[in-house]
Amino acid sequence: MHPSDVLRYANRTLLYAVRDLTEDEWRAPGVCGVWSAREIIAHLASFELALVEAFAVARGGPIGPTLAEKLRDGQAFNDKQVMARLGLSVAETLAEYEAAHRRTLELAAALPPNLFINTGFLPAYGLEYDLEDFIVYSYYGHKREHAAQIMVFRDGIGK
Repeated sequence: MHPSDVLRYANRTLLYAVRDLTEDEWRAPGVCGVWSAREIIAHLASFELALVEAFAVARGGPIGPTLAEKLRDGQAFNDKQVMARLGLSVAETLAEYEAAHRRTLELAAALPPNLFINTGFLPAYGLEYDLEDFIVYSYYGHKREHAAQIMVFRDGIGK
């Protein structure tokens, strides 16, 4: 597997889903539960920041606060992270997400290949999983799912 490619493909799918949404469409509730497309991107920005910390763990560092919170209580993490970004504009939300994603790509490219297949690198995630699994399940699949929800929303508004 090529983790950097997996990260890029998921990002590409997500950005395709939000292309050309108007400000009102970005903010319309109900795209995923009560969340708007903007709130989905805010949510995914927090996941990107947690992945930055996961790369540090893969290198032998401690679990950072964002990743620890995500692992401790995913639903509370989601709610808190989205609420923390409510005051951001669509452009600011997207810029935060894109900056964090660029950082994950930089870190992925710099990580030695053997660290992607170090089973049990993050015990709280599961001893049977490695960093590649974490990226595929928590990032690729996650972004594809949210991109699909946005595409369904787009269909509903005739875009």
